Amino acid sequence: MLSNLYKDIRLFRFDDKTGQVYILARDELQIIVLSNGIWDFVNEPEL
Repeated sequence: MLSNLYKDIRLFRFDDKTGQVYILARDELQIIVLSNGIWDFVNEPEL
């Protein structure tokens, strides 16, 4: 969905020990995806 909204994905990291995915889109949007598929913002983006 990030790429569909034309947000540049700057960093994508998969931690094979925890199964978590970390995504940094642009400079302000940080998302973590847990191994069970639940995701959340690391810090809420300002509107």
